[in-house]
Amino acid sequence: MPKLTKRVVDTLLSDPTGRDVFVWDSEIRGFGIRMKPSGVTSWLVQYRNAEGRTRRLVIGKVGTITPDRARQIARDKLTAVAKGHDPSAERHALREAMTVAELCDLYTKDAKSTGRVKASTLAMDESRIERHVKPLLGSRSVRGLSPQELAKFQTDVANGRTAKPRPEKGRSGRTTGGRGAAGRTFGMLGTILEFARRRQLIEQNPARGVQRMPDGKRRRFLSHEELGRLGKAIKTVGAESTSAIGTKAVHFLLLTGCRRMEALTLPWSWVDREARCIRLQDSKSGAQLRPLGIAAVRLLDQISKRENCPFVFPSRKGDAKSHFVGAPRVLARLCDKAEIAPGVTVHVLRHTFGAVAAELGFSELTIAGLLGHRAPGITARYAHLPDRALLVAADQVSARLATLLDGTRTAEVVGFRRKTRAKSTDQK
Repeated sequence: MPKLTKRVVDTLLSDPTGRDVFVWDSEIRGFGIRMKPSGVTSWLVQYRNAEGRTRRLVIGKVGTITPDRARQIARDKLTAVAKGHDPSAERHALREAMTVAELCDLYTKDAKSTGRVKASTLAMDESRIERHVKPLLGSRSVRGLSPQELAKFQTDVANGRTAKPRPEKGRSGRTTGGRGAAGRTFGMLGTILEFARRRQLIEQNPARGVQRMPDGKRRRFLSHEELGRLGKAIKTVGAESTSAIGTKAVHFLLLTGCRRMEALTLPWSWVDREARCIRLQDSKSGAQLRPLGIAAVRLLDQISKRENCPFVFPSRKGDAKSHFVGAPRVLARLCDKAEIAPGVTVHVLRHTFGAVAAELGFSELTIAGLLGHRAPGITARYAHLPDRALLVAADQVSARLATLLDGTRTAEVVGFRRKTRAKSTDQK
């Protein structure tokens, strides 16, 4: 048996009888070449596994990898065999293993059945899976994923490889990619792979250690001057019948700091005027009581209930089962009317609410309560009335915003009602 070199390989001839031709290396036992009757020649390793069964593992085609590289791979594989591994069986198992697309489907099915992921969050996850993950990684084996491959996936999404134009029909948006989308999609994929690790589908999460791109969120908020111009635009545009609902929705979002869909999907049954709060049955942080300032309550008083429609902000099309969805479009028109620089999103209204609260000197904990961030304790889940301190804070923040929007009138602020302590009859 000769040492397998390029010269030796070039002299090989196929067997005219139609059988495979094997040539083994003189230095590494089990390392050789197989030539098929078709002339296709491959490097391979032959060994016995722990059960004593003969296995053959193809390393690669001759011409694709060099003899020296094939020899090194053969040494590595045979070393693994000596340690009890079975490279051929492991390759077959890898090929038959669950794909990334199958894992994603299993994850979403489990999330729906257990309810451990909010419906709105799961809907966003499913969108990212279909738009980014499956097109780029769907056919890949979960076990075969590497950190380098995941890092490349994140870069591909950021560079717009999965970008798609807006469809001609329907209300779906366009997929543009970008660093923010890439970071959020990669974070979701890391969660899915952690789910696979807990299910023992993989030994380690390959996403760990890969640096996630920043989400690209901007901490923009409206200045006092911008709020004054926006207030004038709200009065002008809101006077138009076709824009009344949308303008009030934008106004409400600013006076409450609510998330966009918390406000737009708000039914009247969740509004408690007596307790001055919104009893959210569902939010990003679960069921919550959200305090309402007096300015926000007065705005609600200006909204007429539509017959047979449960929503505070009903659809303009008159569909009793639909709520208003055009807040971003209305806000863009208001900002254009107010000559406010482009780039103001609906979420900027929430940032503005928080910024005004900070300007008034409220603590981070109070601001978190006003915005509905997750409570640090568990007592909030038992409360059936909003905290009095949060009500006062909501009054002051919404009043301050109302003043800035109006530009003239003085805001009304409600303070604490101090209880007088009854004198004890047991005084000595």
